[in-house]
Amino acid sequence: MAKHKPWAMTVILLSAILGGAAAGWVVSRFMNLPQVESLEEYHPSEASHIFSDDGTLMDELFIERREVVPLDRIPLHLREAVIAVEDSRFYSHHGIDFQGIARAMASNLMAGRVVQGGSTISQQLSKVLFFSPEKSLLRKIKEAIVTLQIEKRYTKDQILGLYLNQIYLGMGCYGVAAASRRYLGKDVSDITLPEAALLAALPKSPGKYSPSSNPEEAEKRRNHVLDRMAEERFISRAEAEKSKKEPVPIRVYQPLSRNAPYFVQEVVQDLESRLGKKILYQGGLSIHTTLNLRLQTIAQESLRQGLETVIKRNRRKPHAQLQGALIAMDPANGQVKALVGGYDFVSSPFDRALHARRQPGSAFKPMIYAAALEKGYQPSDILMDTPLSFTDPRTGKTWAPQNYRHEFTGPVTLRHALENSLNIPTIRLLRNVGIQNCMDLAKRLGIEEPLTPDLSLALGTSEVTLRELTAAYAAFAAQGVYSSPMLITQVYDRNGRILENHQPEQRIAFDEDAAFQMTYLLEGVVQSGTGRIARSLNRPVAAKTGTTDDYSDAWFIGYSPELAAGVWVGYDKRTPIGPGETGSMAAGPIWVFFMQEALKNKAPSYFPVPSNIVFKKINALNGEPADSDTANVVEEAFRLKRRE
Repeated sequence: MAKHKPWAMTVILLSAILGGAAAGWVVSRFMNLPQVESLEEYHPSEASHIFSDDGTLMDELFIERREVVPLDRIPLHLREAVIAVEDSRFYSHHGIDFQGIARAMASNLMAGRVVQGGSTISQQLSKVLFFSPEKSLLRKIKEAIVTLQIEKRYTKDQILGLYLNQIYLGMGCYGVAAASRRYLGKDVSDITLPEAALLAALPKSPGKYSPSSNPEEAEKRRNHVLDRMAEERFISRAEAEKSKKEPVPIRVYQPLSRNAPYFVQEVVQDLESRLGKKILYQGGLSIHTTLNLRLQTIAQESLRQGLETVIKRNRRKPHAQLQGALIAMDPANGQVKALVGGYDFVSSPFDRALHARRQPGSAFKPMIYAAALEKGYQPSDILMDTPLSFTDPRTGKTWAPQNYRHEFTGPVTLRHALENSLNIPTIRLLRNVGIQNCMDLAKRLGIEEPLTPDLSLALGTSEVTLRELTAAYAAFAAQGVYSSPMLITQVYDRNGRILENHQPEQRIAFDEDAAFQMTYLLEGVVQSGTGRIARSLNRPVAAKTGTTDDYSDAWFIGYSPELAAGVWVGYDKRTPIGPGETGSMAAGPIWVFFMQEALKNKAPSYFPVPSNIVFKKINALNGEPADSDTANVVEEAFRLKRRE
């Protein structure tokens, strides 16, 4: 079969285009051409963006990575660079550049192969919006007709704006804004002349001219763009030569959410369940969150280092990875400021901060003491730390609970019992206050997991999540006001209209006076009890440890006036962490390091004292008022009277 010569094919193509344009109305009727009017309702797939609490971009959600921007946000030198190299007569022709086609034909004839195309920006836009990559004479005719219709209906600036937002530029990026972030790490409005030339080099062959994979080819093509800009007098020859000396930026791409993958995962799952996948991944949403990137980085580092220390201390190389979780929130409104759900998201994306149900051990005891304070108990009241046993009338089995050290100390104050995490006095207190009363308070404080209605509740045998327990402690810091943990503040659509505006979900869950007394008791845990490791912070903090019987769970939960945080350490399969790995030993250092760095350079703040609270000096051993001869004196917080 005879082969057509390049010039003959070009003549045939020109004739077909001219003929097709002249008889456009006939062709459109019989060829079922797309309606260019649809561009007025055209909303391309656009990436959604997730931002931290200060507006820093954290992550992108997309099927096609695209950020649609108005033409006036695209620098003039980028527009000129694209025009110079792709369609220098863009503002002169009417969609089809016959001079350009003739020039391309001559270049191709001289080279003996196709080295230059004649498609205009308008033709390229027509092709990518309305047609498949199929190569045929009929498709070329259709493309030409639609191109002329686009030129007739829209201004040149409108066409250029559509093109710059639609064109594929490699690495999953559609449009110059997405490409600027991907290749240059900056907003498109901030790029320099050589950077603009680099982006303009990509449309011809994004893979070949990628600065990430082919920096030498990218530099050659960029320099060609600069030459073309000088030839078209968009820039001077001196500017072109100066720009050529700039190195091609080679940016190693890293996922934006690498420091907050568990947080982002939860945000995405929440929005997807309410808004649907399509709008989330294609709707160009702006999602503003509560996360603080500085605190998140500290949390990530704190947990990783802490877990590695525990592993080394026990000299174990387990088949399973020791896991942990950390969550931090603002007690005033429940905004989650940091969230780490495990040792490594890639190997295990399960979020243990939000979804792991574990026994809290003694970290649950403040729920019991809080219920007692709400009922009118005072921190100086006496509990008995003496042997205790219960026989189940149905089974005949006897339960004889023990303290951690298997010792009994006789009569002790509520303060002493909580500071030293004594089991027996706490069980007696639960029995006196009432199991249901304690369960009701726990529910008001945000504990949603089902609790076992028996006396083992005092020992933290009912499973809870770290999120729940930390939020409950945060309510003590907030004078009894519980705030549901929140991750999202606002969601905007692609046009900047607000879709969701989240406000704190709050309720008065606990008496203000009792809340302060609880905080004052937990400050004592830090100063004199199981949480002494936190004394090194040298600022007012309240905290409690938690450890299960076989050392399979270690907890440390506490707060300052401005920040509440909880840490859990353990194995997913509930095997022992190691001998003596209590909440203070395994989780405490993680909590302390996090709080120390989080509050660095901030002056200590103090828990507000309600007007109904008065301080009195008492005998720490028996709770009686202290006199000049009392050896062990503590200053205790008492409420003057019950509030109505």
